[in-house]
Amino acid sequence: MSIELAVSADPLFAEITPAGVFYAVSSPEPGGNRSILLNILREGNTAPFSVAMAQRWTQLADEEDALRSIFRLQRLGLVRGNPEARRPPRERLEDLLPPLLGQLSDHGKALLADENGFYLATAGFAHESAEELAGLSADLISLQSRHGRLLRNNLRVNSESWALVDPAGNAELGFWPLFVGQQRFMLIIGGTPRLQDQSFVYLVQALDTRYR
Repeated sequence: MSIELAVSADPLFAEITPAGVFYAVSSPEPGGNRSILLNILREGNTAPFSVAMAQRWTQLADEEDALRSIFRLQRLGLVRGNPEARRPPRERLEDLLPPLLGQLSDHGKALLADENGFYLATAGFAHESAEELAGLSADLISLQSRHGRLLRNNLRVNSESWALVDPAGNAELGFWPLFVGQQRFMLIIGGTPRLQDQSFVYLVQALDTRYR
């Protein structure tokens, strides 16, 4: 359903898609479309979409320019309209994380670690394995920092995600950095990731509420 209808017909709530969430938090670079997407993540469910909201989210005074920016994100599949507001979970972060993490893997195995190598929550991994994986993720963050210029500038690799893959190229263990506010997390997923799931949106919403 098109957000463009919300301005002239039935009211719709703007919401960020899982792809939009991934784009918004997969890089530490601020501003631009990432800021717009984060504004929608935080405010899209508070009221039906309007020109005034588009202007506030984009920081553009001209109505057409503001709407054009939102509609471009919609065409890219990063934003969509919803006839009902999708409310984020209200539980404590500590209670939310394990079930949300379990839904992000086809094996039900995932954990969230901080940049210092400590894990915040896990699903499907034993405590000892979770501790070691969190430590490994900190090493990967350091590795990315040391070789980031090669990857970004020379090889034009914009992703900061890492994976251990099988001979067919399928990920057996993936490491996905999430940049939320001033915090950097590592989402570690065993098996095939399900980042297109709404649970990924709820995970980032919960982290953004706590750490932005």
